Amino acid sequence: MIKRGFPPALNEKTEILILGSLPGDESLRKRQYYGNPGNDFWRLVGNAIGENLQDMDYETRLETLKRHRIGLWDVFKTGKREGSEDAKIKEEEINQFSMLKEKAPNLKLVLFNGMKSGEYEPILKSMGYETKVLPSSSGANRRFLKNRKSEWEAAFNH
Repeated sequence: MIKRGFPPALNEKTEILILGSLPGDESLRKRQYYGNPGNDFWRLVGNAIGENLQDMDYETRLETLKRHRIGLWDVFKTGKREGSEDAKIKEEEINQFSMLKEKAPNLKLVLFNGMKSGEYEPILKSMGYETKVLPSSSGANRRFLKNRKSEWEAAFNH
């Protein structure tokens, strides 16, 4: 089944962009970035910026990220995938990153949420951005990554 990602949530003030891979089934159903409550994304970013994002509604979360000059997008525009696992993404089409120079001229740092999106780090690095691949915020990774929270916090305090 072909799945289509969301438009970028960023603006001309965005300085940090977090790139995931492709929204999972629950996120697509809700039409929200990181819409699966089992994903730790909102908790990890909230801890890093000192905001309780997980207790906010979705629109307030996005507004709070904008206030902190943080944007969201995904590496893939579309891809075929059964279920929500990154490892199962096939026939992916990457997003048009060249638009970032115009839409987010103040962008400095691109953070990749997990290894699958991190495979595309060289593209963004070659565009002149500072980059860092972070451990995936997926709840499936929670038990394997003892220092995940500190890695996410350190990335925002570079």
